[in-house]
Amino acid sequence: MDEYPIPASDATTEIVIKNSRFISMIKRCDSVESARTAIAEIKKQHPNANHHVYAFRIGSGNSVQEGLSDDGEPSGTAGQPVMSVLRGSAIGDALIVVVRYFGGTKLGTGGLVRAYTESAAEALKHCATILKVTKSRVTIEIGYAQFDRIQRVLAEYGAEIMDTRFEQSVTLTAEIATRGVNNLIDALRESTGGSARLDMD
Repeated sequence: MDEYPIPASDATTEIVIKNSRFISMIKRCDSVESARTAIAEIKKQHPNANHHVYAFRIGSGNSVQEGLSDDGEPSGTAGQPVMSVLRGSAIGDALIVVVRYFGGTKLGTGGLVRAYTESAAEALKHCATILKVTKSRVTIEIGYAQFDRIQRVLAEYGAEIMDTRFEQSVTLTAEIATRGVNNLIDALRESTGGSARLDMD
């Protein structure tokens, strides 16, 4: 996906079900490593909690990375319900951790699924989002005579020049929203008569 919603800020909510406290925290994480760091920090903040259940989704679409944990709850009753809520929201770059303090009454598998689903949904309800636009990087090698023209084309398509190197030829590195990269490539080829060397990552 070229753009997708991500958390604008952290949010924390709490619900109580049969004396068990479910504290749900949602955080923005742009990598699996940052998600794991956030999980470790939350465990330190709640060392006496019975469970630290989590689910995260980094990225979106075909390139999404996911992870979840039931953290000692019966398999499939905790991490998976939280993940289902996260997937249903279409939010990316997000981590939800649900901390449970056991209140003395067992909820059963169905009760746990409902409790973790409700807790994750409550956190999402209080989480503002912003739109993340994915970007592509284009490297353009051209002759000096084409430099001004290429700068105009890049500006016209909203591409940002990140680096310019003047050697035997001119090499520019530009960033553009992924959704516009194919149109930009076509325009660059047209404006240089196909002589520009183009690389994309």
